[in-house]
Amino acid sequence: MPRPTPLQPTPSRLAAYPTPRPAADLTLERPGDARAASPVRESPQAPERAQAQERAQAQERAQQGVPDHRADSRPGIRPGRTPEPPAGALASWRHDLAFPGPGRTSRAPDAPGRPSRTAMALGAVAGLAVGAALVNGARARRAEHENPPPGRFMRVAGTRLHYLDRGPLGRDLDRHGPDVLLLHGNGAMVEDFLASGLFGRLARRHRTVAVDRPGFGHSPRPRRRLWTVAAQADAMAEAIVRLGLMRPVVVGHSWGTLVALSLALRHPDLVGGLVLASGYYYPEARLDVPLLSPPALPVLGDLMVHTVSPPLTRAMLPRILAKIFAPVPVPPRFLEQFPIDMALRPSQLRASAEDNAMMTFEAARLSRAYGKLELPTVVMHGDGDRLIGLDRHAVRLAQAIPGAELEVLPFVGHMLHYARPDLVERAVDRVARRMREGG
Repeated sequence: MPRPTPLQPTPSRLAAYPTPRPAADLTLERPGDARAASPVRESPQAPERAQAQERAQAQERAQQGVPDHRADSRPGIRPGRTPEPPAGALASWRHDLAFPGPGRTSRAPDAPGRPSRTAMALGAVAGLAVGAALVNGARARRAEHENPPPGRFMRVAGTRLHYLDRGPLGRDLDRHGPDVLLLHGNGAMVEDFLASGLFGRLARRHRTVAVDRPGFGHSPRPRRRLWTVAAQADAMAEAIVRLGLMRPVVVGHSWGTLVALSLALRHPDLVGGLVLASGYYYPEARLDVPLLSPPALPVLGDLMVHTVSPPLTRAMLPRILAKIFAPVPVPPRFLEQFPIDMALRPSQLRASAEDNAMMTFEAARLSRAYGKLELPTVVMHGDGDRLIGLDRHAVRLAQAIPGAELEVLPFVGHMLHYARPDLVERAVDRVARRMREGG
């Protein structure tokens, strides 16, 4: 006789088993029991009593922790083999594990207590973020240690304002000329005017003050207020009064021109004249505004400036410098004297992003009042500026301010005070002459 074929693990047999046929003679065996039960005559109540007895024994074994090794008398099941569970969640899971369908794998779920792959990935990202923050923080502290403040401090507008103050202190305008206040652009600091040589030139005949705007250089930017153009202009006005400057010529470069214009509009009695270089004066759609502004966002910005922003900015720095100095090459004195590591600190990157995010709105607000200015003004711009358009900004501003003078520098880019500091000094002298002449 051929040997019976073992049952195949088909879904129907795993999900449900045939009910054993009732037998008149029921043989019960236990593994290891040498004797066999004698045939008995089954009464009508015998099946119920047997099932009740079997359930009681199963409960007793379960309480004692003894596994069930009883033989199964169902057809096709060998004695001593534990049957598969009936249809249900466990049977369905085992079927899916043994016979995965298309696009499914037979991988077992993660063991209890073992972290999932998502948790492990998030932990790795968090570890990298913490490591990057520690590295960037150490670099920022080292930059501040290697570049101590060259000037002094004063308390204005709720912050410690760092400034340089050089030059003659006399009040004779014929001999010394009027006082000068220098306001740097976005991402810069007072060292920008030192490296360009403009500060030294002006300090020979003018009392010259250069300040680190709040958030840049060694001037902190408290986060309890929004440092708009108007807020920064008010801080500069307070500094003028505290330092005793007599209606200075305010020289602003790039973003600093917005502060200079706001200062002249809000405090006209404190400003004698304006020299505006490479400024952004009117709103326009710019790609760099949405790209460079995310570090100004709450929470996300904090995470960025302490982790990814410093290395990314450092990697892009050669291209940035080439663009702002073009069409002339980056001068060696900038690379030697300007503290680049100070500009890559998390605090300064956040301040730079905040100024960048406000630039378009602030220019739109200020542009409505340019016609109210009544003071000597020189607007300077390089015709090779690749950052800010000459016609859209400098030409329009010179037409909007009554009596303003426009000076276009040929073959010069955005950083015109490096290319031609002598022309900036001459512009200050022309404004001083008009101040003496009364307009």
